[in-house]
Amino acid sequence: MKILFVCTGNTCRSPMAEAILKHKQINNVEVRSAGIYAMPNAQMSAHAQQVLNEAQMSHQHFATQLSQAEMAWADLVLTMTTAHKDTVISNYPEAEHKVFTLKEYTNEGSLENVVDPYGGNRAIYEATFAELKELVDQLIQKLEKN
Repeated sequence: MKILFVCTGNTCRSPMAEAILKHKQINNVEVRSAGIYAMPNAQMSAHAQQVLNEAQMSHQHFATQLSQAEMAWADLVLTMTTAHKDTVISNYPEAEHKVFTLKEYTNEGSLENVVDPYGGNRAIYEATFAELKELVDQLIQKLEKN
């Protein structure tokens, strides 16, 4: 299973989700992340990197722009918000069957978004990390059932 996490700039939420899932080292699961409006090769936000480092999940990351190649690679595309999902489907309508928000996929249809911590303080990043960690655990449980 090839999983692609998508957010806006690929510097906060999607790379944190990618790092959390990679850290689990699950057989037959590959993971990447990308941003709809990413500045290619931008570094992960400092707070996101610090939160990952404190959780012993060091992660080398440079932002990737969402592209046809990334979409073709992925078996499952998980976005952070419904707006991301709508944008991805609008740009890649052929992939609609494999695009979900992370909360929709893990919480059986939830329409809630993962809040963007960008520009926020350290506590907001820690809360986002905790939320993503819980969602990734739910994702793994769902993958193991299928």
